[in-house]
Amino acid sequence: MSEDGRIRVPARSDEALEAITAVGTEDHALLPAGAVDRIWEKARHWYRAGMHPAIQVCLRVDGRVVLNRAIGHGWGNGPDDPPDADLVPVTTETPFCAYSSAKGITTTVVHMLVERGAFSLDDRVCDYLPTYTSHGKDRTTIRHVMTHSAGVPFATGPRPDVKRMDDSEYAREMLGKLKPIYRPGLVHVYHALTWGPLMREIVSAATGRNIREILATDILEPLGFRWTNYGVASADVPLVAPSHATGKPLPAPMAKAFKIAIGGTTQQLIPFTNTERYLTGVLPSSNTVSTADELSRFAEIWRRGGELDGVRVMSPETLRGATRQVRRLRPDVATGLIPLRWGTGFMLGSDRFGPFGRNAPDAFGHTGLVNIAVWADPARRLSAGIISSGKPGGHREARRYPALLDAIAAELPRVR
Repeated sequence: MSEDGRIRVPARSDEALEAITAVGTEDHALLPAGAVDRIWEKARHWYRAGMHPAIQVCLRVDGRVVLNRAIGHGWGNGPDDPPDADLVPVTTETPFCAYSSAKGITTTVVHMLVERGAFSLDDRVCDYLPTYTSHGKDRTTIRHVMTHSAGVPFATGPRPDVKRMDDSEYAREMLGKLKPIYRPGLVHVYHALTWGPLMREIVSAATGRNIREILATDILEPLGFRWTNYGVASADVPLVAPSHATGKPLPAPMAKAFKIAIGGTTQQLIPFTNTERYLTGVLPSSNTVSTADELSRFAEIWRRGGELDGVRVMSPETLRGATRQVRRLRPDVATGLIPLRWGTGFMLGSDRFGPFGRNAPDAFGHTGLVNIAVWADPARRLSAGIISSGKPGGHREARRYPALLDAIAAELPRVR
């Protein structure tokens, strides 16, 4: 294992990096001259920090793929891999776990179901989960859950048995035992762990269908997606490139805060997220498996107002309502200690800084642990996906990722 938790980065020559770079089909006609090269150089600079074994970036403008590239290794170059491990270069088609970007996918499914009349956002959770009533939870609405204001940002009570994470009866029992730390609707704190089980069970109870099945049959299969559902079939697990905890372990106070916010440090959590149990589960908050290319294409649904290639997922009016600011998320560990604008399930961009680069107030989507993002920016005609396989703690090159986001926003002018 490397002492500082870094991967082995090849020599800084262009030839060395090009040898581990994959380039998909691209059309640069819609971008200013040199824009793709300038954006990609920011991605290469980010890779050189040594915190991500693999990085994928895919950008679409007006539906055309203008950049679709990957750099690094899918397997063999994690900080814990031996020096003689087989190195398997990443490609633009290598799938990874995209973690909390799943919440953007789930938000899409939920608004689609609301529009179809399966339930209302202002219905009470206990209308569908009858055990969700104790400690004042009977006042919790689905809207509270969607906007991370349900009062249960942290899992309270007995530690859940991860072996039963797909057991609906058990999940509903454990959700019923949650004790809110504030009354529903009072404040807005990111529900990293509880959001997914709540939305999965609400959807299942309201429709009688598994949310994975709904996503597959109503969106992914009609549009020809290979990945982008919650988890994968057992036979596909070996095809999913692993994630890696990188960098030095967090100081004890930060490690404690992470354990409360997301259940543990990356060194504790990431090994489990590479297991078959996790990668075949249904976790609408955190285990979408995808590629940057497919995330970018999914974001095209949002950019186009809820429709893609003849498949209408939701109306433009529904999408506009979902992306209207309703809250500002209080800074916390799970969201990088920065404030965020928030719609109903979607993270929103901002003028100054935000999850999708500077000067991107029209952007919306969701991020994932760590340095993963899927978003649409209609003002730039942009739909984007970024995936990285390293999960670093604080390190001196941490600003290289937002520098890439800023470069994308700077190189793609807004259209009034």
